[in-house]
Amino acid sequence: MTQSNFVQIPACAWQRSIGQGWEKPYTVRYPSNLDDGAWHGAPLGGFGAGCVGRSSRGDFNLWHVDGGEHLFESMPACQFSVFEQVGEQSQAYALTTDQTLGSWRSYPEQSGTYAALYPRSWFKYENVFQAQLICEQFSPIVANNYQETSYPVAVFQWTAHNPTDQPITLSIMLTWENMVGWFTNALKSPEIRLRDDGSPVYEYQPRLRESAGNFNQLTGNEHQLAIVMSRNVDQPKEGDGQWAIATSINPYLWEVFYHTRWNPEDGSELWESFSRDGSLSDRDDETPSAGERIGSAIAVRFTLKPGQTLQIPFVLSWDLPVTEFAEGVEYFRRYTDFFGRNGQNAWSIARTALKHHRSWQEKIQAWQAPILDRTDLPDWFKMALFNELYDLTQGGTLWSAADERDPVGQFAVLECIDYRWYESLDVRLYGSFGLLMLWAELEKAVMRSFARAIPQQDDRTRVIGYYYTIGAESPMALRKVKGATPHDLGAPNEHVWEKTNYTAYQDCNLWKDLGSDFVLQVYRDYLLTGATDTEFLEECWDAIVETLQYLKRFDLDEDGIPENSGAPDQTFDDWRLQGVSAYCGGLWIAALESAIAIGNILDRPVELYQSWLTQSRKIYQDTLWNGTYYRLDSGSGSDVVMADQLCGQFYAKLLNLPDIVPIDCAHSALQTVYDACFVKFSEKMGVKIGAANGVRPDGSPENPNATHPLEVWTGINFGLAAFLMQMEMKPQAWTLTESVVQQIYNHGLQFRTPEAITAAGTFRASHYLRAMAIWAILLIHDRA
Repeated sequence: MTQSNFVQIPACAWQRSIGQGWEKPYTVRYPSNLDDGAWHGAPLGGFGAGCVGRSSRGDFNLWHVDGGEHLFESMPACQFSVFEQVGEQSQAYALTTDQTLGSWRSYPEQSGTYAALYPRSWFKYENVFQAQLICEQFSPIVANNYQETSYPVAVFQWTAHNPTDQPITLSIMLTWENMVGWFTNALKSPEIRLRDDGSPVYEYQPRLRESAGNFNQLTGNEHQLAIVMSRNVDQPKEGDGQWAIATSINPYLWEVFYHTRWNPEDGSELWESFSRDGSLSDRDDETPSAGERIGSAIAVRFTLKPGQTLQIPFVLSWDLPVTEFAEGVEYFRRYTDFFGRNGQNAWSIARTALKHHRSWQEKIQAWQAPILDRTDLPDWFKMALFNELYDLTQGGTLWSAADERDPVGQFAVLECIDYRWYESLDVRLYGSFGLLMLWAELEKAVMRSFARAIPQQDDRTRVIGYYYTIGAESPMALRKVKGATPHDLGAPNEHVWEKTNYTAYQDCNLWKDLGSDFVLQVYRDYLLTGATDTEFLEECWDAIVETLQYLKRFDLDEDGIPENSGAPDQTFDDWRLQGVSAYCGGLWIAALESAIAIGNILDRPVELYQSWLTQSRKIYQDTLWNGTYYRLDSGSGSDVVMADQLCGQFYAKLLNLPDIVPIDCAHSALQTVYDACFVKFSEKMGVKIGAANGVRPDGSPENPNATHPLEVWTGINFGLAAFLMQMEMKPQAWTLTESVVQQIYNHGLQFRTPEAITAAGTFRASHYLRAMAIWAILLIHDRA
């Protein structure tokens, strides 16, 4: 631990000097994809409540407040500032190194440290103030907690210590702009078009700076003071509700000042009084905005005796209870089960945080300590393990209010911002391990949504983006075929959970992995949560039967294994596989074993699956094994070593099922993958960034212009590392994992982990779901 004035920052936390830039950060591979730059920090906010992000230079710059939508913009009026006076000398700074309000003074770069270990992060301010100052910020994200984890709140626990021999007067100010009404799409029916990479996109136009009717109101009690930022509405719609800032009152230790209405486009009046003596004018003005923007401010001023330490809490809360998808399709957020649905509860949420924030801290520490205290795990792994969970807050997350059918609500996380659809099933095959291990009921809620979607039919047709990218005419494809496992649970501009299979890059009704992915995740979720929830299996059984029958239709030669068609028809959706493939065939065999296991538990007939399985096993081994590794497929003639060729074997072993392949073949194939895709590929590229998806045995590309084969996919690498760990190749597992983690956290990709990185220093698809596969490594490590 790094200990300073009773604040303990875990030694394994990711750390960077405040305001320190990056010499050569990764840049986006395709110009049409998202690249906001490297200034990202740990997000604040509960699951599905919306979140804000604060970067390592101190600015609040990421606003995922509207479910599924992305806004990256520094809001200069939303900020902490500090005034200090020692004797006759005083100084005041806004605590960002890039403050754009003209009269406010930016904090000096590299004068302290930012640290993050999600859900906590810290700013340690050094070499500017004579006092020692640390701000710990967090939201009450706690494993296996289905209440506080949903709260729309951020706590900022300030610790101030006087190490000198004379008194120090300090004032800490939190300012915030009234943003009520901003975070909703002004385009209620945005046009869907194909981006140049073939992905469907639509325009998001938030109502930024539309503040007419907004007003700020001072409130509180004898122990707490808050400013609530509101707008009068009869019935809240998306974006309506309240924001609030709050602090505790302790007249024996500090003074509290406030200002309920200042100009956030200028701020000079506020700064003049604060920078003079740390005070505010105590102006209480509830006049509604006529269109001008309005800000609020609270300051706490205190004097520290030599050696004295004080802790002061600040809270930011918001109550924006409605998420709207297509116009009129509205859901209440999960936290409304505990605070009501009228959008008038920001003060109640803030008050709860001020009362319980210390116990929240203790619960977070108690959850994380068993991992942080371990000596058998490297610090860089502990750091990445927790920080990769950021996506559960930041990934456009939805968590609906509970009802009789869904007792903990419905849940969903985007595949990523560039591919803005939810819970892509092929991606979560690896990417859902964190959710499963820490919030199992939310994981099962996702799988129930897929089970409900499988029997549905959607007869709408659309063009397929892949053909657009290669300049070919696209066939018209049905949106969703009955019996097909959908690729995803829909997008935020339609109706998530109900209108599935949103992606149109490929016709996912033809994919050969999704049905198997569904069956494997259902059995995994049952087995790894105690193997007692047969009700969950019952809810999914009919969908298992239907989707396996659907997938078997693609076994055109009736040899037992569905064939890949020669089009990209699996998770590597730029990569053509032909005939029986190692990747999809192995998943199919593991899925049949899982279905048999489930059927036996539920006492359902499984003879059909056993007959398919008997056929499949021999065909798979005889057709694909080349004596060293498993061939990519039976039809292409390629000698490429596919990194994820034995995902099915990994899952079979994980689920205590019979091996898909002989164990000596699995060892040989895995060693070949490590040597070719990681060691030799790294030598060829001159940089060690991880394992490529597929290269020739000597590490060279089969096609130098290929996309997916030559990319290093972060989540696939973590899945491969888990497989290495499973096969008792621990040194190789740690080496591979560390190489990927270093790329993410040393090169400006933190808290926006991409799907793919390349040897050229580029990335694709940031804020990606699959990287939470790092939790699979811990799971396998602890089972070994």
